[in-house]
Amino acid sequence: MTKVAIMGATGYAALELIKILLRNPDVEIVALTSRQTDAPHISEIHPCLAGRLDLRCEALSAAEIAERADFVFCALPHVASMEVIPELLADGCRVVDLSADYRLNDPAVYEKWYHHVHTDPTRLGSTVYGLPELWADKIPSANLIANPGCYTSTAILGLAPLLAAGLIDPTGIIIDAKSGVSGAGRNPKLGTLFSECNESITAYGVGTHRHTPEIEEVLSTVGGKEVKIVFTPHLTPMNRGILATMYPRLLQVASRDEILQVYRQFYQGKPFVRVIDRIPATKDVSNTNYCDISVQFSGDQLIVFSALDNLIKGAAGVAVQNFNLMSSYAETTGLIV
Repeated sequence: MTKVAIMGATGYAALELIKILLRNPDVEIVALTSRQTDAPHISEIHPCLAGRLDLRCEALSAAEIAERADFVFCALPHVASMEVIPELLADGCRVVDLSADYRLNDPAVYEKWYHHVHTDPTRLGSTVYGLPELWADKIPSANLIANPGCYTSTAILGLAPLLAAGLIDPTGIIIDAKSGVSGAGRNPKLGTLFSECNESITAYGVGTHRHTPEIEEVLSTVGGKEVKIVFTPHLTPMNRGILATMYPRLLQVASRDEILQVYRQFYQGKPFVRVIDRIPATKDVSNTNYCDISVQFSGDQLIVFSALDNLIKGAAGVAVQNFNLMSSYAETTGLIV
């Protein structure tokens, strides 16, 4: 039995984590944390868990968590994660961090995009990036995994095969991505109020979105050359899901069937990537851990489509994939429904 704690249990991704972990009979959730001082029962925060998990959300220290749990999912905000993770690791816990605190290699890049000095910089560059489709060989032995961002998973999975094969120009890749409102988190914000975002779609974070350096860094590693993107995210009036439409420049002539075969070979044996003939739709991956990918041509321009559920394959689901690999469970445990 693996004893698991979830730090930051009140958010949307944490709810998905709990629901997935409850499907594994060899996992016991032993601690949930929250910054709320009144220790609410988890069913008060997430009513759908009534009768399924009898725990309160406590304001526990890292040391107190380590006394109860072997494994920790850290669903805390950026900056807050790196304040507790060193102590968790020192106390023998293994950790999947859902924040961005350990995704980037360079502390200066982190400071530029997150406007905060990294307080645990020696782990940057050595922490395994938790995208199993790319680094499943490194994940099982790791003690700390940097869980990918939702936009980043969508874009990286869509572009990695082409860059690895040297089929596209690594510069000037346009990524136009649309996300459901849950991607903004559960805390209320003016732009995500119903009356503000319903019946509307808008771009945001143009040229400044924090997933930009993460996408570029990972894809540069995959392709062996510096990748530069133009990334524009959009907020759409739906609860969940991401669709990325991407416009890379082909470096050699290739047919649609040949390109799809490149994808199928790259993702052979990867249970959660589906290379499909039709254009993906967010409704077809909603509430699943699948990423659907396809390509089309408009004249000579290649267009890549990638769709996933931002809360599952973009957060909690891939976190459990990482946990399964680290814990010697089948990678699909709890994730096929």
